[in-house]
Amino acid sequence: MWEYTDKVREHFLNPRNAGDLPDANAVGEVGSLACGDALKLFLKINDQGVIEDARFQTFGCASAIASSSVLTEMLKGKTVDEAKTITNKDIAEMLGGLPKEKMHCSVMGQEALEAALKGFLGEKVEAYEPEGELVCKCFGVTDVQIRRAIRENDLKSVEDITNFTKAGGGCGDCLERLGEILDEERGKPKAEKSVTEPARKMTNLQRMMLVTKIIDEEIRPSLKKDGGDIELVDIEGVNVIVALRGACVGCPSSQLTLKNLVEQRLREAVDPAITVSQA
Repeated sequence: MWEYTDKVREHFLNPRNAGDLPDANAVGEVGSLACGDALKLFLKINDQGVIEDARFQTFGCASAIASSSVLTEMLKGKTVDEAKTITNKDIAEMLGGLPKEKMHCSVMGQEALEAALKGFLGEKVEAYEPEGELVCKCFGVTDVQIRRAIRENDLKSVEDITNFTKAGGGCGDCLERLGEILDEERGKPKAEKSVTEPARKMTNLQRMMLVTKIIDEEIRPSLKKDGGDIELVDIEGVNVIVALRGACVGCPSSQLTLKNLVEQRLREAVDPAITVSQA
C-alpha cells in the first residue's frame, strides 16, 4: 500500500537495537496502545554525557519500527547536547524519506527522545499527557503538538497535520478545529462560518483508519461467531481489498458476505462510494 524506501524496509525487517535496556538511565515513552502507536526509548548515558547505548520497544507499523530502529543508530556515540538537535526530519531523512501519511512515526521518535533527555536532565516529564487543549480525542493530540508540527515542518493543509500528528485520522470531528489552528499559525484571518460550506473531504489516511476500525471492531467479530474471519489486504482510494479466512473460505455465501455485510457496512460508516473486492 505504501511506497517504502529500501532503508525503511531494511530497518523494518531487521530492526537494530530492539528490546529492553536494563541499565538504561534515560527512558522516554510516548503514544498509547489505544491510539495504535506506542514507543519506549531506552538510553544509557555515561558520566561524560555521551550516549553509549540505545534500545527501543515499539507497537506500530513498519514505519514506526523503522523510525525507532534508525533513531537508536543515530543516537549512539552522540552527546546529550547533540541528541537534543535531532528532529523528526532528520529521522525521516536517514530512512531516505517516509510516505507523507507515515510522517507521524518520525515525530513519535523525536518526542520519545525529548522525553528521555528531559528525564535524564531532571526536567519535569508528564506521564504522556501533553499540555494544551485536547483537539483530537481519537488519538489524544493537543493543540500544542499540532502547532509545533505546523511550525517545524511548514505544514500547509489539514491533511498534512493528520500525516504528521494523526490528529483528524479517526472520527473526523476535529477537522474544523484543525483548520482553525492551521489558519492561526499561518496568519490567515479567521473566516466566518457559512452554513453552506461543504464538509471537508476525507483524506486517504482517515479513510484507511476508519475502514480498519470498522472491520476490526464490527465485521470481524461478527464473522468469527460462525468460524469465519476477514483480513484487510489493501485500500486503493475507495476500493477495499480483503481476504476471507476460516469458514468463509469456499463458503457458497462468501460473495453475499462481501457485498451485503462488508461493503454495505463500510458504505454506511465510511464512504458511500466504497467497493469491496476479494484478493
